[in-house]
Amino acid sequence: MEIKTDFLVIGSGIAGLSFALKAARYGEVTIVTKKAMVDTSTNLAQGGIAAVTGPDDSFELHIADTLRSGDGLSRPDVVGLVVKEAPERIKELVDIGVQFTTRPENQTHFDLGKEGGHSRRRIVHAQDLTGQEIERALVARTRENPRITIYENHVAIDLLTRGKLLKKKGKDNQETCFGAYVLDTQTGSIHTFLARITLLCTGGAGKVYLYTSNPDIATGDGMAMAYRAGARMANMEFVQFHPTCLYHPKAKNFLISEAVRGEGGILIDKHGRAFMEKYDLLKDLALRDAVARAIDAELKKSGDDCVYLDISHRPADFIKNRFPNIYQKCLSLGIDITGEPIPVVPAAHYMCGGILTDIYARSSIAGLYAIGETACTGLHGANRLASNSLLEAVVFAHQALLSSIEEIGPKSSYTPPSVPPWDPGGAVDLQESVLISHNWDGIRRLMWNYVGIVRTDKRLALAQKRLDFMQKEIQQHYWDYIITGDFLELRNLATVAELIVTCALLRKESRGLHYNLDHLSKDDAHYKKDTIIWRQ
Repeated sequence: MEIKTDFLVIGSGIAGLSFALKAARYGEVTIVTKKAMVDTSTNLAQGGIAAVTGPDDSFELHIADTLRSGDGLSRPDVVGLVVKEAPERIKELVDIGVQFTTRPENQTHFDLGKEGGHSRRRIVHAQDLTGQEIERALVARTRENPRITIYENHVAIDLLTRGKLLKKKGKDNQETCFGAYVLDTQTGSIHTFLARITLLCTGGAGKVYLYTSNPDIATGDGMAMAYRAGARMANMEFVQFHPTCLYHPKAKNFLISEAVRGEGGILIDKHGRAFMEKYDLLKDLALRDAVARAIDAELKKSGDDCVYLDISHRPADFIKNRFPNIYQKCLSLGIDITGEPIPVVPAAHYMCGGILTDIYARSSIAGLYAIGETACTGLHGANRLASNSLLEAVVFAHQALLSSIEEIGPKSSYTPPSVPPWDPGGAVDLQESVLISHNWDGIRRLMWNYVGIVRTDKRLALAQKRLDFMQKEIQQHYWDYIITGDFLELRNLATVAELIVTCALLRKESRGLHYNLDHLSKDDAHYKKDTIIWRQ
């Protein structure tokens, strides 16, 4: 089956749905998402959206905090744009029905939270379920829009490009994207989606690590597809590990929001001793990279499985009202956070690198845009400031719209290319799923042990060697067996792992989220720049 559309949106989080709702005013929009609409990282986001709305705050302060967090690699023009656009984008979310928490004494003012790295209270939130509330409102508006068609349980395989279809690029060696081949995971059918504009917003790649706060869908699909198509990738070495993921055998991927520390939570060891003052002057409100490394150091020194986050000194009613989701989840596991500390460990959380884009979300491939965690816009630099991610998504959804509606031009002037249907060749069904599960587990353990919070040249080189062997096996499976959703995720995970290791080996210094014991100092003379790679 061949589907033609004006805008093909691959992903259904805050970035993709924000763009889709706006783009529907200018053409037909098709959304492809590999699970249900709400199966996104957005839906799990607890903290909120950073925006200057308080009387004691300013754009200059938010910009300074973001640049400080980015450790020399954030682009000042991008930071300025995102920070100054924040209030208007927040207003748009309110207008579509997002119900942010307001102050009890004044319902017209947001109840602003504070998180690590922020010099003011500026986190607009919906208690501790901000992402869920945003996703709820966006999905409702998207489903009722007659110009938007949604394909759930569909996963993109690869992008359709001029080079792939015609075996040659355009003028000045420019590659162009025309859409994607897409697998219906329920029927096994593979369809051709042709679009004038293709937008990648598939989220991050936390599942490349053994322990992650991300949902199971976070397998780096958009990044991997873009790389295979020849797009420029940037800063893949900067993987943010969230310091406080709930440590419990029955808890999977459950985050303890940074807002808990923002409201007075203190990190302690099993003996009840606070330890952050040994590592950073900001103590428990230090930036995420510093806190994650501190916890990692404490665990390696003590041999313990976890540390603890204690907010029990705050009033019980405050904790229950401010963090109802965290309170109920912990209580269901026998942990009453109003009276006892929460066991926590660091976990892979956010990709600061991704598909390199300009200030209008355009990739290096014509017709291909990227927004959200899939993209590297220049905002986060070497380390993302808390609650800037949802903000980046809505700002760059708007930026992508401004450029793409100019790019598509009149529909009458567009002639889609002739694309052959998917050809499975001589592929047969994969009878032994162990071929997938073994490599899946191997990649995640390898990345956690060799390419984690603290790195060395030797471990990185070993990881690269082992990944190369796995890649050869996966590539052979790609040609031998009929495509499945599980296999596509494995293929994409392996590609993203390769990109992270390659970029980490290129950066011979420690900066932001990349901490290498063999290169402990920052080297501004050689490495105060993005790490940019692409498939030759």
